[in-house]
Amino acid sequence: MAEPLVLTFDMGTQSARAVLVNPQGDILFKVQKIYEPPYVSRAPGWAEQRAEFYWESILELSRRLKAESGDAWGAVTAVTCTTIRDTCVCLDRDLKPLREIILWIDDRPLDNLPPLPAAVQAALKLAMVSDKLDLQRRKSHCNWIALNQRDLWERTCKYVMFSTWLNYKFTGNLADSDAGVIGHVPYDNKLRSWMKKNDFRRMVFDLSDDKLFDIVPPGTVIGPVTPAAAEETGIPAGVPFVATGSDKGCETLGLSCLAEHKAALSFGTTATVQLSTRRWFEPTPFMPSYAAIVPGYYNPEIQINRGYWLLSWFKREFAAKEVVQAGERGVSAERLLDERLKEIPPGCDGLILQPYFTPAFSMPHAKGVVIGFSDVHTRIHLYRAIIEGLNFALLEGLRTMEKRGGLKVTEIYAAGGGSQSAEVCRITASQFGLPVYRTQTYEAGGIGASLCAFVSRGVFSSYEEGLARMVHVRDEFLPDEGEHEIYGELYERIFTKLFTRLSPLYQEINQILRKK
Repeated sequence: MAEPLVLTFDMGTQSARAVLVNPQGDILFKVQKIYEPPYVSRAPGWAEQRAEFYWESILELSRRLKAESGDAWGAVTAVTCTTIRDTCVCLDRDLKPLREIILWIDDRPLDNLPPLPAAVQAALKLAMVSDKLDLQRRKSHCNWIALNQRDLWERTCKYVMFSTWLNYKFTGNLADSDAGVIGHVPYDNKLRSWMKKNDFRRMVFDLSDDKLFDIVPPGTVIGPVTPAAAEETGIPAGVPFVATGSDKGCETLGLSCLAEHKAALSFGTTATVQLSTRRWFEPTPFMPSYAAIVPGYYNPEIQINRGYWLLSWFKREFAAKEVVQAGERGVSAERLLDERLKEIPPGCDGLILQPYFTPAFSMPHAKGVVIGFSDVHTRIHLYRAIIEGLNFALLEGLRTMEKRGGLKVTEIYAAGGGSQSAEVCRITASQFGLPVYRTQTYEAGGIGASLCAFVSRGVFSSYEEGLARMVHVRDEFLPDEGEHEIYGELYERIFTKLFTRLSPLYQEINQILRKK
């Protein structure tokens, strides 16, 4: 008999992939679709896309993969789908989308929220979290819809995660994994259930219980692929569809980061540093650890909202020359830019970038900034400064989690598109002062989701057995001690002080702009 295979769809912000994975962790076949465009901006800061656009992408990928894989297609024993987080869909009574999806990257203003009760405001100010919760309220897209599209909100029967809607399209069942419910919804990650009605955190979201959906443990078969979905995708009807987890959670698992001394770095559109631990703790005050795919584990995380998106921004705004050359040579512009990284010394001749182009919960007033410009600096200095700035921010996040969780990380595992660059991994090792490892594929999310399905279907008796079989270290990057010393001084003496010193100015900027 042919060995069982898992078909996994990985739906990202800028592209989608479909892979066929075997129990040895080999990606036997892979197809990818770059979104054109990834989203539509009808107003400054907006990022929306048709829900059907993503289902159409799945149909295209599935048909292409079926054609390319030949006989292997018949060995598919389970289907999974992992997606971007904090992205929701409004569904009507027939469970059809009512409007475009508002993506997590969307940064539309929401300044007309009704005030909270005076007593609540006083309590929040006393706890010094009023600014942070105010940012959460303004970042909750359900609140924007409720205020600005009231009729549509009243017709919204269910408000579900992007992954939940795709699960429904495959199976006809509106359910999701407790490791996939990550976003501005009233979900308690510690208890792995919806928040109780009397939970004060529910003030952040304008969501009633009747708009929520069913939550199941990772590894649950949500249902068989329906005949309708089978006809559209080419997947045999009846194949089990297995609930897994979010893209970052799948990546962390797919990198084998199940022990506390391992940290997973995701060099994707969003850059993250994530851990796995049996102990629940808040990686920053009032931010939860997320429910992990493996039972009994949590994933504390620090996120840089505009992560390797910054390299796409740089390429679009400053690298027209490399884009043209890349087309002529038949390679990517990123490859040409990576070749030039070695031209720039560690620390970029004093150029330091703070990558907070989109504010986070722990830094509600933050902005991006570059300091240290002089007449020696070039575009490539800025390119390297972006990479170093992202790593400094991730290192700061890791140090915070180590302190709050009482743990010590000794190994770094990298995945995501940015990890394809050996130079980026080498720089990362020197900045963190730790060995950086790449596994057999940068598609770690697909490996993690497939591993969950193999455990669910009994191919492996445990996640530990699955990790031993499916995840293999391919590359090791060791820190350069001289470079690490330079980076250490820049980090301690400059980077860690930037936000505190600039924060009052960020707040002034926001106040001035809100008056206009």
